Amino acid sequence: MHSLSFLANPFFPDHVTYTWFAMAVLALLSFLATRRVSIVPGGFQNVMEAIVVGFDGLLLDAMGPHGRKFFPLIATLGLFILFSNLIGLVPGFASPTASLNTNAAMALIVFIMTHVVGIQIHGFKYVKQFLGPVWWLIPLMMPIEIISHLTRPLSLSVRLFGNIEGGHIVIAVLLILVPFLVPLPIYLLKVLISFIQTLVFVLLSMMYIAGAMEEGH
Repeated sequence: MHSLSFLANPFFPDHVTYTWFAMAVLALLSFLATRRVSIVPGGFQNVMEAIVVGFDGLLLDAMGPHGRKFFPLIATLGLFILFSNLIGLVPGFASPTASLNTNAAMALIVFIMTHVVGIQIHGFKYVKQFLGPVWWLIPLMMPIEIISHLTRPLSLSVRLFGNIEGGHIVIAVLLILVPFLVPLPIYLLKVLISFIQTLVFVLLSMMYIAGAMEEGH
């Protein structure tokens, strides 16, 4: 992997190197978009505003106005995942999201945030959701609820990893079999998958957090 990567580093795995690369590029784009903010936006500012407005609308639809305070988290995750997915389509570059380590780190952030928010809003009553409706169901319901919550970060991580890494493998095989014919339809499908998997990750994250906020009923 390292020998095929433009940013190969003997001291860090590819997913770490490209994570920092993605962060640097996104930080630079954010700086350029906000350096000269105009009431009548130009081309680049217009694109960035459209992306931000899109995430804001998605957040409002999924969580309502009270979920707006989570916009920095959701937008950051969405932009990072989308950019990470797409750079893997560039020959010589690797997707940070093609690593379970990267995806697990993001999923754990969502997992921790979910329960922190639940405890902040509902206090000790938040724990009651793990106990079931009546006390004599606790031995049955508690293991089920705990396992259900623990599988959330696993599901987020593996789903994103499988789709992104699987797509890279398919493209690599096709390029070996037909090196003089770029598999354009597969590339287009991979771009679509990159957007869909970003949407799935952020939507599930918002649903988990919103569910923790509503556990009181």
